Amino acid sequence: MTKLDPRRHPFRDDLAAESLRGVVDAERYVQGDRRQVAASAVPLRREPHAGANLDTEALHGETMAVFDERDGWAWVQLDHDGYVGYVPSEGLGPVRPPTTHRIAALRTYVFPEPDAKAPPLRMLSLNARVRVTEEGVRYARLDSGGFVYGTHLAPIGRHAPDFVAIAEGFLGAPYLWGGRTSVGLDCSGLVQLSAAAAGHALPRDADMQEAEAGARINVPGGAGLRRGDLIFWEGHVGIMTSADRFLHANAYHMAVELELFEDARRRIKDAGFDVTSVRRLAETP
Repeated sequence: MTKLDPRRHPFRDDLAAESLRGVVDAERYVQGDRRQVAASAVPLRREPHAGANLDTEALHGETMAVFDERDGWAWVQLDHDGYVGYVPSEGLGPVRPPTTHRIAALRTYVFPEPDAKAPPLRMLSLNARVRVTEEGVRYARLDSGGFVYGTHLAPIGRHAPDFVAIAEGFLGAPYLWGGRTSVGLDCSGLVQLSAAAAGHALPRDADMQEAEAGARINVPGGAGLRRGDLIFWEGHVGIMTSADRFLHANAYHMAVELELFEDARRRIKDAGFDVTSVRRLAETP
């Protein structure tokens, strides 16, 4: 059988995506059903139970292919980055008409009426996708129900000009392995979310980002680093906010932290890891 990364290719011994027929051996192959995240976000886990490792999260409005569903868990592949795993079925719904906007604020509430004093229905995080059916003076009505403050929305396709500024907004957010919201996120989640807000589609994990994000650059001894450069170690990534300061979600501070790059580099090196590469994204599309 061809060696494929199970994080990005849906195959098991008993089941695989139809697109992998002839590539991997499985007892059966399926096309998969289309579903969409109806909850604020859903966890994607490595195995179908709540105690399994959290690999990533799927945000409200994101779509996926469902290849298998049993005992309250769906085995899926996310559309936006191709990640494969198990999500709780209760957080999914049918695919609705195409989304029109994404959440452009770090987080925002959905209210049952256009009134900030009304008890909110749910909270949505940056890059969650919604369909707006009516735009009022201050609030926009969603087709899924409820109202969102209008300035917290951006039309699909309208990108933030500076992904680093988006990342800086997460300063102090708690660290969560596999997290992908302002309630908790990890190093590669911070990079992926921030880059996506600025129009850069990056893969989910640090090793994937190191292989695929932007272009590798040569900065001997760190000379020539600039705002927006991505710094990689084995299993870790962060963002330069200037020539000498560095932002990253990390388990040392258990938060998104801004610090001098050389301080972070020295501490990580003392733990047995040195910088493996530096990559630079293209200008915002």
